[in-house]
Amino acid sequence: MNDLEYDELTDNTLLAVEEAIEQLELDLDYESHGGLLSITFPDQSKIIINKQPPLQQLWVATKFNGHHFEWRNQQWIDNRSGSEFWQLLSDAASKQAGSPVELAPQQAGTE
Repeated sequence: MNDLEYDELTDNTLLAVEEAIEQLELDLDYESHGGLLSITFPDQSKIIINKQPPLQQLWVATKFNGHHFEWRNQQWIDNRSGSEFWQLLSDAASKQAGSPVELAPQQAGTE
C-alpha cells in the first residue's frame, strides 16, 4: 500500500470509530485531531488511537496496554496478539466502561 492509500484507510477507520461512538447509548466523549482520536470514558480513563505513517500502522493505547495494528487481508490486525481491531476496541471499551460496549463500523445504507 502506498502512503496515500494508507492515509485514506486510516482516516476512514478513525471516522468509522467516531460514527460507532455516536451510535452508543453510553455517553463517551471523543476528540480527533491530526491523526489522533482520544476517547474518554465516564471514569476519565482514555483509549487513544493514532496513525503511525512511517510504519503504516494504527496504534491503540488502552488503560491496560498498547497495540500496533497492521493492515492484513482487508482488516487491521494486532501484530502481537493477532486480534482484529474492532473486536479489541470493543473489548477494551467494555472493560473501561464497566459494561458491554459493541463498536463496529456502520454498514452502508443503515443510517
